[in-house]
Amino acid sequence: MTARVIDRPTVRRAVESFLMLPLVSLLAPAVAAGMFVSYALWPTWKSTRIPLNAPEIPVTVGGVLFNVPSAAIRTAIQRQPGPHERIDLVFLWPSLAPPQADTGSPKQAPIELEDNAATAPSDASARLFVTIDSLGSLMPPKERLQTVYPRYVEAQATAGPDGLAILPFRAGTPYDGEDLVYLAANPDQFFARCTRQLGIVPGTCMQERAIDAAEVTIRFPRGWLVDWRRNAARFDRLVAKLQPTNG
Repeated sequence: MTARVIDRPTVRRAVESFLMLPLVSLLAPAVAAGMFVSYALWPTWKSTRIPLNAPEIPVTVGGVLFNVPSAAIRTAIQRQPGPHERIDLVFLWPSLAPPQADTGSPKQAPIELEDNAATAPSDASARLFVTIDSLGSLMPPKERLQTVYPRYVEAQATAGPDGLAILPFRAGTPYDGEDLVYLAANPDQFFARCTRQLGIVPGTCMQERAIDAAEVTIRFPRGWLVDWRRNAARFDRLVAKLQPTNG
């Protein structure tokens, strides 16, 4: 009889495979249970990006809920419902309708304005830029107006249009080259930080307002300050429209 020689590595692999069977039988149910729990607890927000012609979509920024028009969102990666660190929006001015990607997309109605300013703007390229961000550790805007900005402004303000006061920030401060513009009789009612015109580059203004733990920043040309009361009312209507409870 011829003896059959079995090499030792083969025997070792066979023994190891035999010993692994109980371990595999114990791990399989645990893995299956883990997969089920992960599927059940997975967030229900849709991960697919929403097309431009979709209606308003719900997003949360800083734990605050907003309904934003999909076509107004400036970057495609933000065009999905759910929590975001920030949302960047753009609206036509003065209609406050979101811009359309093409003529085939259904038009969205502009925000109703008391002064019937929802007609086509004189400058077809006029845009209002809005950013919704989390306040985080930052002071709310009104607290900055009262406690931070006074440290960096000049001592003397000049008169602006329709009751506004213009107070330059000092050179060498974090706001060098900007002016603090506010309603002299009631700064809390309206205030903004504005850059000055530099050569052919016009100045721009930034108005910030807090909504709970979120901050809404509105950017607009400095020239709009001439009619700031009417424009501020439009800003108010836009911000209210973005909040579901006020829509």
